[in-house]
Amino acid sequence: MDFHLSEKERQFQKEVDKFILSAMPPGYAENSLYWPGGYGTIREFEVRDPAIEKFRERMSEEGWLTMAWPKELGGGGRSFIEQAIFAERLSYHRAPGTDVSTLIAAPTIMRFGSEELKKEWIPKIIRGNLRFWLAYSEPNAGSDLSAIQTRAIEDGDYLVVNGQKIWSSGAHVSDYGWMVARTDMNAPAHRGTTLFIVDNKTPGITIRPLINIVGFHSFNEVFFDNVRVPKKNIVGEMNMGFYHLMVALDFERLAIAIGGFRKQFEEIVQYARETKRDGKLISSHPIIKKKLADLAIEIEIAYMFFFKTAWMMDRNLFPNIEASALKLITTRLSRKLADIGMEVLGLYGQLDHGSPYATMDGRVYLGYLDSLSAVIGAGTSEIQRNIIAQRGLGLPRK
Repeated sequence: MDFHLSEKERQFQKEVDKFILSAMPPGYAENSLYWPGGYGTIREFEVRDPAIEKFRERMSEEGWLTMAWPKELGGGGRSFIEQAIFAERLSYHRAPGTDVSTLIAAPTIMRFGSEELKKEWIPKIIRGNLRFWLAYSEPNAGSDLSAIQTRAIEDGDYLVVNGQKIWSSGAHVSDYGWMVARTDMNAPAHRGTTLFIVDNKTPGITIRPLINIVGFHSFNEVFFDNVRVPKKNIVGEMNMGFYHLMVALDFERLAIAIGGFRKQFEEIVQYARETKRDGKLISSHPIIKKKLADLAIEIEIAYMFFFKTAWMMDRNLFPNIEASALKLITTRLSRKLADIGMEVLGLYGQLDHGSPYATMDGRVYLGYLDSLSAVIGAGTSEIQRNIIAQRGLGLPRK
């Protein structure tokens, strides 16, 4: 198992770099406040920017969004390693990322969806102009998604949905919800839920903003009042949504902006090399050197896990345990990167975005707050440890 890139893959990496730097909206990277691993500083979750939409359309035209999909479904038939290289370079350059539609919805539809569902949704997603939001969490159901209470009752050719979702990232700027709801009230907790797609324009949907800890409107609470969803929008089998959702969550955990860690780390190191404190370069301080060295090692470990998942997928091995390990490692890394970044910046690290004296435009300050979300979104760190223990080590549930 060799995770060094081949010559062909290195050439592809250069090709991707050239495309990103030429097609990315001017000034986007400089103005991006995204903190790797976090969920609260993603610009695409806050606004629907025409420049970002155009960039996504360019990615679609080049086939970048679907390069690892099967050719028979409109994809490029390329390797998952190449898909991983593309994702890594996107995040390294702080370019607008891919969407729930291509990262989560499409792979799940390809695995579980009917032929009719594939024919309807895959071509739409390929065009790159659809936005999906994840309608999973509820006020009393987050880590334990088997506890959801939003109901979807059958009524002829429709499901009638009533309930509430919360922490719904980007729901207000999306077109469709990727939703799970309870369809059998008498079934056991892990059965009786169904996964389906709901149009945001359907009557009865109310979206209210939730401003997050860094001041972004990325989250929402969404209410469903007798919302009628066509049964043709059901993904997979009726009442088997929890199991389909577990696979969809693995796709989400693989969508790690790994390059962003290296980019942010490089900027912190550069600051330490150029800035003096008490007459000495910050980088000369033994404790700082050790902490930065530890960070460099952990970033390399994260990269190894990242490319291992792609390597496994190229061999038709589904990296269920590895996806959880990658999520666990990178969320801890997100917090550690912020902690050490604040230590290197000292009092300047407390200056918010917009302050004329803020270093790195206040990104480390925002990241220090946003990294709290890293250990929660897409499954808490506790959940990841349970998955690794039970599925990977064969340990009992209790």
